[in-house]
Amino acid sequence: MATSQPNLSFLHTAIVLEDCSTLHRRRWRLFCTIGFSLNSEKHETINVFSLASGHLYERFLNIMMLSVMKHTTKPVKFWLLKNYLSPQFKKNLPFLSAEYGFEYELVEYKWPRWLHQQKEKHRIMWGYKILFLDVLFPLDVQKIIFVDADQVVRSDLMELMEYDLGGAPYGYVPFCDSRKEMDGFRFWKQGYWANHLAGRRYHISALYVIDLQKFRQIAAGDRLRGQYQGLSSDPNSLSNLDQDLPNNMIHQVKIKSLPQEWLWCETWCDDASKSKAKTIDLCNNPMTKEPKLDSAIRIIPEWRDYDNEVKEVLKRAQQQTSTAAPSGHSEL
Repeated sequence: MATSQPNLSFLHTAIVLEDCSTLHRRRWRLFCTIGFSLNSEKHETINVFSLASGHLYERFLNIMMLSVMKHTTKPVKFWLLKNYLSPQFKKNLPFLSAEYGFEYELVEYKWPRWLHQQKEKHRIMWGYKILFLDVLFPLDVQKIIFVDADQVVRSDLMELMEYDLGGAPYGYVPFCDSRKEMDGFRFWKQGYWANHLAGRRYHISALYVIDLQKFRQIAAGDRLRGQYQGLSSDPNSLSNLDQDLPNNMIHQVKIKSLPQEWLWCETWCDDASKSKAKTIDLCNNPMTKEPKLDSAIRIIPEWRDYDNEVKEVLKRAQQQTSTAAPSGHSEL
């Protein structure tokens, strides 16, 4: 079993930037002063960031977006990574937006040539989840929530938009400890991670809140990229890139622990806590290796209804498009 332990010889390679005067001399200097000029936060809109690749995860993403809309009366804007979305998904977005009343924007960012490249698609996508948060979004987006595509939301995400992060640049939910039969798989309870965390919790990357003002102000993006650059050349480090990196940097870039109910997954959380879940995530189970689609149908009662609802909306959209299509000839 992979233990996801960084190589200790690289631990001191992070670029630690203490103030904006240092940051000003670097390539990301544009984002430093903005943190001091914006007005106090006013969260009229729920900003949600997510990404997906492939038919199954695009299907999950549609359901996640629907579940968000079902549990709020507030305006919602989805920020979706454009890089790996299929043409069909992008074609469907306007219909879903019109049906459910959300805004969306496709964002993209070219991986810098100077930053260590990842070769596997899933690791590239993990990188996009954490490495470029300071440059992916417009400067007037003050706070945003990352939600995994395979998650179903059961509460109003405005609660998270308004959650006080206590000065931290982001907040994550700690891994559940309550499903005891999984203790043997909790690698963060032993070895390197137990020593490094020093009593702190190891946090899951399936959902997190980012205070982009604070994130840019303290140059968190530079710090994370610097540590990534040092660790990523070692194949034994950053096994779970998007998760290991922020947990490894917990001493330099503070993590606010969000309440446990904000992320429930069957793999790590016991059945008794499910009724309080504000989101349900389809974590991989290293013991059963159950396929995600089977897990979704079994674990989340509303998942099938959401899936059918999205299919019906897209079916109507396709029929309307077919009806409105030109006949294929023109009259002079």
